[in-house]
Amino acid sequence: QVQLVESGGGLVQAGGSLRLSCAASRGNFSTYAMGWFRQAPGKEREFGAAISWIGGRTYYADSVKGRFTISRDNAKNTVYLQMNSLKPEDTAVYYCAADLYGLGSSVSAEYDYWGQGTQVTVSS
Repeated sequence: QVQLVESGGGLVQAGGSLRLSCAASRGNFSTYAMGWFRQAPGKEREFGAAISWIGGRTYYADSVKGRFTISRDNAKNTVYLQMNSLKPEDTAVYYCAADLYGLGSSVSAEYDYWGQGTQVTVSS
């Protein structure tokens, strides 16, 4: 069973940047597609970005495309989310998730394991 731990959240001003990390333990990290989702207060969890388990293909929600970059380091069992040009509407709890042999789905139900989340707050 894969365990995921996110870090790197915090408070940042609009226009600023943050890099989230998600460290995986147990399981074979390289066989999992990894995704980042977020949930703002009073809203449903939404897809942000994903990277496939093979080939490193990346996928982004329209709301973050061009501002966020997902990457992975299989040697470190870690996936990253570089977030630039942050906006107040990016404020949310950010979760990473793992999908065994996944291709980078935007559907949360396809993911097998989830981290506990990290808070990102963007002030205006």
